[in-house]
Amino acid sequence: MAVVPQAATRRRPDLMLAVAVVMLVAHALPRGGNAQLSPGYYSASCPTVHGVVRQVMSQAVMNDTRAGAAVLRLFFHDCFVNGCDASVLLDGTPTAPSEKGVGANAVGSKNGFDIVDTIKTQMEAACPGVVSCADILALAARDSVNLLGGPSWAVPLGRRDALAANPSGAASDLPGPDSDINALVAAFAAKGLTSQDLVALSGAHTIGVASCASFRTRVYCDANVSPAFASHQRQVCPASGGDGSTAPLDSLTPDEFDNGYYRNLVAGAGLLHSDQELFNNGPVDSTVRLYSSNPAAFSSDFAASMIRLGNISPLTGSTGEVRLNCRKVNS
Repeated sequence: MAVVPQAATRRRPDLMLAVAVVMLVAHALPRGGNAQLSPGYYSASCPTVHGVVRQVMSQAVMNDTRAGAAVLRLFFHDCFVNGCDASVLLDGTPTAPSEKGVGANAVGSKNGFDIVDTIKTQMEAACPGVVSCADILALAARDSVNLLGGPSWAVPLGRRDALAANPSGAASDLPGPDSDINALVAAFAAKGLTSQDLVALSGAHTIGVASCASFRTRVYCDANVSPAFASHQRQVCPASGGDGSTAPLDSLTPDEFDNGYYRNLVAGAGLLHSDQELFNNGPVDSTVRLYSSNPAAFSSDFAASMIRLGNISPLTGSTGEVRLNCRKVNS
């Protein structure tokens, strides 16, 4: 059975010494108001914002490397539905259903919600009513990557929080594990992201795990799969039952944010059908090959794509609010 990461890798300090810090600033595409996001948005109002997020994420990743994957996943799932507005963090009420438990949000995120709650509690103690949950999630996603050996970047800030969730968007907009390349390209294009963004951001699957239910069809039915890889994963994932069993998305270096994901794809060892679709004699094969052999190119492009992802329709100006509790709108 594949081993699920239980604790942070002891090699992380060495990895972090080698991390290239990518300082990238992009313009925002605000939904409400004319303001643009800026890395220095909280310089005067909450100068400790970066330290608070970093400290909580450092402890979380030290306790369990999967914490980083959970938070990074939440950020992606937030931005892909209604833009980066923390709508994914809202709990449901009798009159306002949430995005939680809908579609691709149904599994794998609980740990991420709890971490964001911890950050928010400490942020409110340091800077009451100042830092939005949407910005906390953006910073926590960046730190999740960096703490596991990946790049860093200057996160544009100044988002506000949504007043409602969009469960129908969560059901329709998030790509699923069985998506083909055309569906993936179309889903990203609908958010203003390119096919290169698709390949770069999919590299987030170099950390984290997937459930048997998500990859059973891949290892039992797909033709473009390494026989040895499929045989190994079938030990984790029986043909029936065991839906909750998990395997690392990157079988080479599951605790490290590196280019192992792409090396897996070139070897026919992508865990999800949607992963292997990126390297299946299709339009993005050349980008996968580049990232599989050039980790610096992947790191740089991933950082740039994360900024573009974070600029999807943020709420700014007088729209939205700064939630005091990320799970509910202010009363």
